[in-house]
Amino acid sequence: MSGRILGLDPGERRIGVAVSDPTGTIASPHGFVPADRDSVAGVLDVAAELGASLLVVGLPLALDGSEGPSAMRSRNLGAALEEAGLEVEYWDERFTTKIAESALLEGGMRRKERKTTRDQVAAAIMLQGFLDARRNRDDTAATDG
Repeated sequence: MSGRILGLDPGERRIGVAVSDPTGTIASPHGFVPADRDSVAGVLDVAAELGASLLVVGLPLALDGSEGPSAMRSRNLGAALEEAGLEVEYWDERFTTKIAESALLEGGMRRKERKTTRDQVAAAIMLQGFLDARRNRDDTAATDG
């Protein structure tokens, strides 16, 4: 697979967006798309602008692994993006928002700035987990084969 990979962290107000480097090794925060009736179009615009070949949608699972209303919102977004012709995968994003918030607090970021930055940092944390797992899976397959 070639092209960048987008990580999406769907929230009630914003969809955090992260992007991989062209090699699919490092995830970086990119921005956010408002979570409204035009959110699919907004994600499609970002995907086209960055040449994304895959979208990884964060799936907020409960501690027991079950899916609630937030996970349904993620799956609905993913389904709409697939209908638009994009490849979509889902990835567990438990705790990414809390990790992002902690990192921003430690960095001394003010509350107002944290609100708009937190979602994209959470998306980058989630996407990095996906990229690392994919690389480890590929490395294991190469040594097993």
